[in-house]
Amino acid sequence: MPRLDMTRFHLPSGPRADLALAGVVLVLCGVAEGQRLGAEWSASAFVVGSWLLAVVVCAALPLRHCHPVAVGWFTVLGTGAYHLLSTVDGPLAVIPIAALYTLAAHGRLQASVAMAAVMVIGVGAGALIGTDDVTGTAVFMLTGWLVAVAALGAMRHDRAAYAEEQARLRATQERLRIARELHDVTGHTMSMIHVQASAALYRLHKDPGQALDALTAIKQSSKEGLRELRATLGVLRQADEEVPTTPAPGLSRINDLVSKAARAGLDVRIKQSGAHSVLPAAVDLAAYRIVQESLTNIVRHSGALHVVVRLHHSARELTLSIHDDGRGAAFAGPVDGSGIAGMTERAQALGGTLSTGPGRAGGFVVEARLPFADQDQDHHHEPIGGAADDQNPAGG
Repeated sequence: MPRLDMTRFHLPSGPRADLALAGVVLVLCGVAEGQRLGAEWSASAFVVGSWLLAVVVCAALPLRHCHPVAVGWFTVLGTGAYHLLSTVDGPLAVIPIAALYTLAAHGRLQASVAMAAVMVIGVGAGALIGTDDVTGTAVFMLTGWLVAVAALGAMRHDRAAYAEEQARLRATQERLRIARELHDVTGHTMSMIHVQASAALYRLHKDPGQALDALTAIKQSSKEGLRELRATLGVLRQADEEVPTTPAPGLSRINDLVSKAARAGLDVRIKQSGAHSVLPAAVDLAAYRIVQESLTNIVRHSGALHVVVRLHHSARELTLSIHDDGRGAAFAGPVDGSGIAGMTERAQALGGTLSTGPGRAGGFVVEARLPFADQDQDHHHEPIGGAADDQNPAGG
């Protein structure tokens, strides 16, 4: 016997739900009003008027999402007039209650409260006049229903607003992440190209050979920067487009940064300590970008000739420091840039810290602590390879 798949059945929503609800209410009102026709099926002016009011009130319901306030008040007043003309207790009150929920769900809480108050006052007036169909119990029950409906609508509005705010926050965080990636990639590459271009112009007539080497370095740097830029922009591609499959950079490519810095005249040494464990991808990328941005700032601002990059691996965190022999206290990074701020955000996003300042023996120091005990361990980058401890990969 085939199983019944409940996921194939869906309740109507939107305009279809409004039409279905209005149709059901109108049919029930017709059945109730049919009791007033009598044996001869003769309709008085009051019967015709109540019929027309029921039709008009039900017809207005599908417009509640476009004009919630106008439809709400129209259904409330129309339903009140219907009960004045009709001698039967038809279900037309369901229509203004549905409009009341829509008002609250759209954040129009004051209008929904005013509508509910008018409905309760109208029913209460009927109870005071002595209408047989309206009692004090009915007023009490109606008040409870209206309060519950308004509360449900307000709750839905709050949930929708919260979801929208969360989506906006995620979009903002994603834009900031992309901005950091673009800044780190283009800033580093363009700084190296600027230094090499300046060197080529200076040496063009005095030493054409060295100028040719500088131009070659510019070509290589621009090629690598373009590759990283394409990989970063891959996150902005549409779902049906081909996304670059190149893995995100990590400390396994730190020697590339050392080589670029060497072409810019920096003597960079890598010193490692601790157990060289496999790092989570987020920590590996953050460490790489911090080293990259630090070297970029050194090339652009410090005037240093030597840089020492220290990496210490522990069981729960990675600590790194970048120490140069440049101007020290006179260098605090680009005043109008976002390099140090971007590095700080990267560290804080992982629950770590980053500090900058002059070194004790001169120069400038960037220190970062990147914990990874609580990071996702499902995706890792390879440990650093090719750069032995206390060696000079730049060869200078």
